[in-house]
Amino acid sequence: MDILLGFLAIIIVLGLAFLMSNDKKNINYKGIIVMLASQFLITWFMFATEIGQTIINGISAGFNKLIEFGMEGINFILGGVARTEGGSIFFFDVLLLIIFFSTILSVLTYLRILPPIIKYFGGFLSKITGLPKVESFNAVNSIFFGQSEALLAIKSQFHHLDKNRLYIVSASAMGSVSASIVGAYIQILPPEYVLVALPLNMFSALMISSVISPVNVAPEEDHVDVKDVSNDKSIFEAMGNGALDGGKIALIVAAMLVAFIASLELVNWIIQSVFAGVTLQQILGYIIAPIGILMGIAPGEVIEAGGIMGTKIVTNEFVAMLEFEKMLGSMSEKTIGIVSVFLTSFANFSSIGIIAGTVQAIDSEKAVKVSGFGMKLLIGATLASILSATVAGIFL
Repeated sequence: MDILLGFLAIIIVLGLAFLMSNDKKNINYKGIIVMLASQFLITWFMFATEIGQTIINGISAGFNKLIEFGMEGINFILGGVARTEGGSIFFFDVLLLIIFFSTILSVLTYLRILPPIIKYFGGFLSKITGLPKVESFNAVNSIFFGQSEALLAIKSQFHHLDKNRLYIVSASAMGSVSASIVGAYIQILPPEYVLVALPLNMFSALMISSVISPVNVAPEEDHVDVKDVSNDKSIFEAMGNGALDGGKIALIVAAMLVAFIASLELVNWIIQSVFAGVTLQQILGYIIAPIGILMGIAPGEVIEAGGIMGTKIVTNEFVAMLEFEKMLGSMSEKTIGIVSVFLTSFANFSSIGIIAGTVQAIDSEKAVKVSGFGMKLLIGATLASILSATVAGIFL
């Protein structure tokens, strides 16, 4: 029964995207089928096979080892900070790790290790789906780099992008997460669900966005250039710039958490002054409950889970993850997996401003278009998160 409900949820999500489409005649149905089949294959492989489990455990162990290295640096400068037994300080123990992961990504980019991998995997993705190379490259690139960095990597191609193509690259950026921040996520949520969300969200964002804004690019215009991916002159400069970029991200996330968590408490105080005992999370939970049940969440858990999902949309994923972390001991494994996959993306209101601001820095005329479809972008990215979480739930 859960599997049937899951397939119904997928049909509804794709159906909603179809209704939003601005060019229904040119939808790439072959690409949609290929990407959906790829999602099922990847999820089955990672969740249902010993090899897949071994790979997940190996990647998780690798991240944990990197976290250990990162903690050495953190403890060196904060070794005298007192902690309660078994406790931690979120900014020190989670957010500061972003600095180390950002440094690694910067070095791998400088050494020309990541760019060819992203380019050729993007080319393979373009070949099997029929999507243009720029959109495919951007989707793969968005797994490793944040929203701004992913869009900046294709700035030389921006003059090729019409409104539909601009929507797809923006949706890919919003529907993904940065590898530099994954280390922080797996400190809060089960690593296996965070890791499986990375490829699932890549495909989901491409599927939903290419239904909403189909593209048809002539072969002579379909090329991508990744020659100038790094301006660093030495590995030490790459390390320094990566560390500074990571520090900025950590501070931005910390500032956003202060603002959003405080604002959430304010909103709940206002609501409770009128309706005693009612919170914004509960209201959002009831709104999201119908689709949550179709996704595979147990009816007894769907209000709480829906509240977490809604919190992520109106605030950001970190606020929702911190709230969800408190519930992990009382939720079923299936609900934990579904919600964790849903939370592992940048699909929230604040991302509209981040993407519009990045595009403004690249091309002011394109930024006007992005601002124009901002809400459509958030809806599409949210549908992509629902799609990824539903596919994961089918195998849990």
